[in-house]
Amino acid sequence: MPRPLTLQGDQLRERFHALDAFLAAHVDLWRPKPFTELTLLWEAQYPELATWLRARTLADAEAVHNSLLDLDAPTPFPALARQAHALSAVGPLPTTDVPAARHRLNVDVPGRKWQQIEAFAAALPFADSTSHWLDWCAGKGHLGRRLLRDGQRLTCLEYDPALVASGAQLSSHHALPAHHRLQDVMADDLRLPASTTPVALHACGDLHVQLMHRATQAGCQHLAFAPCCYNRTQGAYRQLCSEPSALSLTLEDLGLPLEATVTAGARVRRQRDQSMARRLAFDLLQREQRGTDNYLPCPSLPAAWLDKPFADYCRDLAALQNVPIGHGVDFDNLEARGWQRLAQVRNLELLRGLFRKPLELWLVVDRALYLQEREYTAQVGTFCPETLTPRNLMIIAERT
Repeated sequence: MPRPLTLQGDQLRERFHALDAFLAAHVDLWRPKPFTELTLLWEAQYPELATWLRARTLADAEAVHNSLLDLDAPTPFPALARQAHALSAVGPLPTTDVPAARHRLNVDVPGRKWQQIEAFAAALPFADSTSHWLDWCAGKGHLGRRLLRDGQRLTCLEYDPALVASGAQLSSHHALPAHHRLQDVMADDLRLPASTTPVALHACGDLHVQLMHRATQAGCQHLAFAPCCYNRTQGAYRQLCSEPSALSLTLEDLGLPLEATVTAGARVRRQRDQSMARRLAFDLLQREQRGTDNYLPCPSLPAAWLDKPFADYCRDLAALQNVPIGHGVDFDNLEARGWQRLAQVRNLELLRGLFRKPLELWLVVDRALYLQEREYTAQVGTFCPETLTPRNLMIIAERT
């Protein structure tokens, strides 16, 4: 099988329309959420697939979460898996050798994050021709400091005063020409010099969209960013490019790409599973007690709630949600039903999982086309393997 290539030029538009048609044609398969709906509409259309998925265990679902192409499931799963895989295939960006990092520059950076920074730096084709880096939503400025080469300057924009102070201290310690600026990048008073090269590693939602708006308005020669958290946006989602589309996305839809996870440790997985099983059990309880077949959103709960006996957990959450609980609830049976439902939910979600990457690539290509329409050449590719981060897509743009 030939190695997938990065997307640029007319390839972006062609892939956008192919993804758009695929996602629109199967929206009834990926939009319903098994976590909030007891029965999914597509189950009547594909009863064999639904029965097969519901009969699988939690361990079965966990084993194939990120390898759906290999799942030998009833129709139409295999055909959809192949199509989704082909449409979401995109190759790695070309890499260049980067100078070794300064001594102890990676102190205070978690290992996986530092690997992502190294991979991001290696994928930048204009590193030598840049005179002034601008680290967008910089945090402590770890990315910007790694990109700095002799003769270059760095400006870090960050909203959190503590991170600005800590980043400035680190840059001063390494004697680097970096200016750490307290700045809300969404504010109207932001001014972006055309001489800067904006970069962002995992800027969320509106933050990376604002980066594109500001950089193109300022006429920056280069920009590069890896998007993240597409659902962190104010109001309804608006397509950025001017290409016709059959899709109308909600904020819940935008959360689908984020459901891909890198394997967590055993303790984290146990806590996650226990939390979800309890929430699903409580959902069954609140439907029965309220006499309604509707999901009731629950707030985030402190981790300490998982230490409560299950019956106390349910009673306390019911009080928090103003759900009256009658006498005679069999909490042991309810807890078992919660775990059973968790296994079903995880396996039913495998069908939605086929559309995670196609939807994410649709969103990323939408952004690349926005830049292309503003006289930039844009390229979309991966900057690291998915095992390092599921958010491994990157856009590189250069003013033509």
